[in-house]
Amino acid sequence: MVLRCLAAVVGGLLLSLGFAPVGLSPALPLGVAVLLLSVRGCRLTRAWLPGWLFGLAFFGAHLWWLRAVGTDAWATLTLAQSVYFVPLGLACAAVARLRWWPVWSACAWVAVETWRGSWPFGGLTWGRLSYGTADTVWSASLPWLGMSGVSLLIALTGATLAWLLASRLRRPLAAGLAAAGLVAVTALPVLFSFEMTRGRTLSVAAVQADVPGDGTDVVAHHRDITRAFSESTVELAESGEEVDLVVWSENSTAVDPFTDSETGQAIDRASQAIQVPILVGAMVDSPREEEVLNQGIVWHPDIRGGDRYTKRHPVAYGEYIPFRGSIIPDTYGQLDLIGRDMARGTSVEPLRIAGARVADAICFDVSYDDVIHGQVASGGQLITVQTSNALFINTAQIDQQFEISRLRAVETGRYVVVAAINGVSGIIAPDGEVMEVADPRSRAVLVGDVTLADALTPAVILGPWTGRVVVLVTVLTSAAGLITYRRQARHDDPGTIPRREPRLQPSENG
Repeated sequence: MVLRCLAAVVGGLLLSLGFAPVGLSPALPLGVAVLLLSVRGCRLTRAWLPGWLFGLAFFGAHLWWLRAVGTDAWATLTLAQSVYFVPLGLACAAVARLRWWPVWSACAWVAVETWRGSWPFGGLTWGRLSYGTADTVWSASLPWLGMSGVSLLIALTGATLAWLLASRLRRPLAAGLAAAGLVAVTALPVLFSFEMTRGRTLSVAAVQADVPGDGTDVVAHHRDITRAFSESTVELAESGEEVDLVVWSENSTAVDPFTDSETGQAIDRASQAIQVPILVGAMVDSPREEEVLNQGIVWHPDIRGGDRYTKRHPVAYGEYIPFRGSIIPDTYGQLDLIGRDMARGTSVEPLRIAGARVADAICFDVSYDDVIHGQVASGGQLITVQTSNALFINTAQIDQQFEISRLRAVETGRYVVVAAINGVSGIIAPDGEVMEVADPRSRAVLVGDVTLADALTPAVILGPWTGRVVVLVTVLTSAAGLITYRRQARHDDPGTIPRREPRLQPSENG
C-alpha cells in the first residue's frame, strides 16, 4: 500500500507539469495512467487513499499560485479539491474489474471534472485535462468535442497506457488495435479541421494600463488605474489609428462610474476622444446595499452606459462569502476585506457593440463552459475576456488563464480579445495563435483586426451534454463494478460462503 501511495503522489506532481507554465503535454495522459495503476487491484476500502493523495499532490502544485492570496487559502482550496479524487479513486478501482475498464476509468475522470466544476458554489474548473492542450495535437479536437470531450480523449489515452502496462502486452493484437484507434481519433481532427464562414472585420484595441507599485494593489491605486486607461485611449485617438471597439480590463474602475463623478468623467474623456464604444470593466453598486456587481459595460460616446454583462461565477470566499457569518467568521484572514458580496450574474445574452454581438467573460468566467457556450450559442460573434489578475501577476496563474483563453478561441472558432490590468493582454486568432500580446507589468495598447463568426462549432452545440452523459455512464459502471467486486469478494473469502459439511465415509475396516 505504501508503494501505491508513493506512486499516486508522484503521479499527481507529474500531472501538474502538463499545464502552463511548464506545458509538458505528455504528462497529462501519464499522470492519469499512474493514478489508475495505483488503484488497480486495490481493495475498495483502501482505494480512496491513493486517489486522495494524487489529488493533494496535483492541486498542491497546480494551485501553488494561490499563495499570493495567502498560504491558508492555498492549503484550504488544495484540500477541498483533493477530496474529489477520493470518489475518483474508488470508482476507478471498482470499474477496473469490468471489461473495457479503460473506457469506464476515463469516463470516471471526466465525470469528476464535471462534478467539481459545478458544485459547490458554482464549482472550480481549474485543472481540467483539456486546459493543458494549447499547441498540442489534442487542441484540434476542441471544436468537435469541446473541453469535456478532449479531457475524455486524454483520459482514455492515459487509461489505455495503464491497460498496456498492466497486461504487459500479453495481447499484442488488441494492444495494436487500441493504439491505432486512439491515434486515429486524435489525428482525424488535425486532418479535417473545422472551417466556418466569417463575416465583416472589426478593428479592436485592448488596453493594458498597469498597476503602480508592485502591481498587486488595485484598490489603493484605483484612480491612477482608471486615469491610465483613459490616457492610453486618448493617446490612441490622437495617433489617428481608427478602431471600432476599445476593451478595458476588469477593475478598470474599482468604483461605480455612474455615481463617482471623477471616474465617470475619466471614461467620458476617453470616449469623447476615441468616438467608438469602450467596453469598461467596473464595480457597480447593486440595488441591494450589501452587494456589488462586477460588470462589463458598453460605454458609448455622449450616451454613456449601454449593454452590460455581469460576472456569472464570482469566486467563493474571494469575491463573496457564502452563508456570510454562519460558517466562517467574516473577520477570518482576509475575509474582512470583502465588505460586500459580489452578486452572481444570470444573463448569457451577448453584448451589442459596434454592430457586433460580443460574448464577454470576466476573469475566471473564461474557464466555465456555460459562460462561453451560452453567449456564443445566443449569437456571440467575438469573445472578450476582461481580467484583472493583478494579485497573481508574479505567478503561473496568468499563464494558465491566458492558455484557457487561447483554447476557447479554438473551441468556439472565434477571435478572443483579452484585456488585463497588467498582464497578460492579447488578441488571439480562432486557431489559438497569439496575434498581439503585451508584456506583463507594461502599459500598452494592442490593436488588431478580427473577423466575426456566426456558425456554431459542434462543441458549442453539444454544450453540457458530453459531461452529463459521462456522469450517467460513470454512475452505472461504478455500480456494476461495485456489484462485481462484492461477488468476487464472496468468492475469494471462504468465510462468507456457506459450505456443506463433508459426508463421513466408512473406513475399509468398518
